[in-house]
Amino acid sequence: MNVLVTGAAGFIGYHLTQRLLSEDHQVVGLDNVNDYYDVTLKEGRLRQLGISLCDGAGPLAGQENFTFHRMDLEDSAAVRDLFLAERFDVVVNLAAQAGVRYSLTNPGAYISSNIQGFLSILEAARAQADAGTPVKHLVYASSSSVYGIDPHKPFAEQTAADHPASLYAASKRSNELMAHTYSHLYGLPATGLRFFTVYGPWGRPDMALFLFTKAILEGKAIDVFNHGKMERDFTYVDDIVEGIRRVMDRVPAGDPAWDGHQSGVSPAPCRVYNIGRGAPVRLMDFIEALEEELGQKARKNMMPLQAGDVTATFADCTALEQDTGYRPVTEVRQGIAAFVAWYREFYGISRPRLQV
Repeated sequence: MNVLVTGAAGFIGYHLTQRLLSEDHQVVGLDNVNDYYDVTLKEGRLRQLGISLCDGAGPLAGQENFTFHRMDLEDSAAVRDLFLAERFDVVVNLAAQAGVRYSLTNPGAYISSNIQGFLSILEAARAQADAGTPVKHLVYASSSSVYGIDPHKPFAEQTAADHPASLYAASKRSNELMAHTYSHLYGLPATGLRFFTVYGPWGRPDMALFLFTKAILEGKAIDVFNHGKMERDFTYVDDIVEGIRRVMDRVPAGDPAWDGHQSGVSPAPCRVYNIGRGAPVRLMDFIEALEEELGQKARKNMMPLQAGDVTATFADCTALEQDTGYRPVTEVRQGIAAFVAWYREFYGISRPRLQV
């Protein structure tokens, strides 16, 4: 396949790109490499893909079958031109302004990147179809955040998801509705994936595992919100990538049996899936597992619940398993160990010597 991966310098986008290249697909990566978090981490991911941003601003050649474009999704003309030049088979849109708390202070970034940027993708796919070579499948990142303050758990795709707790969540729910509109009007096959708290090597510095690891190793206190009374359905990045790959090959068709009530399906070729372990972990247990892996105890600042946050996430992945035969399997302790090993290697931090 000829695949476009947006957000290729990002956490999930990097891992997916590596997977696709290992399968000998032709991959075009797109990312604006913004400074929302440490750019050196994004550059490090790109180096693993054979890309050096010092080589220029145009299309950059990396590993075999991989080219990279540094581009803003909001540049709708440039995105459209890229689609018409490449004639993509599959598009996986992982580019977005992430972060719940950042959306409280920088709301405009979410409208620009997540709404306008996604519209550029949809319009470019429409233009490619009008040129006679339609995109066979658009797969895009949504989020477990869309479930917002819904008290019913586990979260299932049939839930209306109409009560977001942050603008980030609202932007992701908007993406689902926008994708449905283009599926209905123009027959664009589209699948949204509601990711549940993704973690693992090369993870984002603004997420809990990275923040906690850095602080503990530096002897600093960690902020534990809602006094630790939180649960998250932590999902290892390799499991997320496996789910994406299986969904990429499963092009949705309209459901003729749709009765107007199910939220995850439609008469249009549009689908939404949860991807999570389906096994929420208490935050304090997560911290304890990290302490054991690091060999150091954490000093904890017990904090109230932050605005825009939710106390628990819990994925019902029945639909994903039924349709693809897959559900995430990696245990949290195994995933934490893999992250810590990567963190120590990337930042040159040796393991403490055992006391004898």
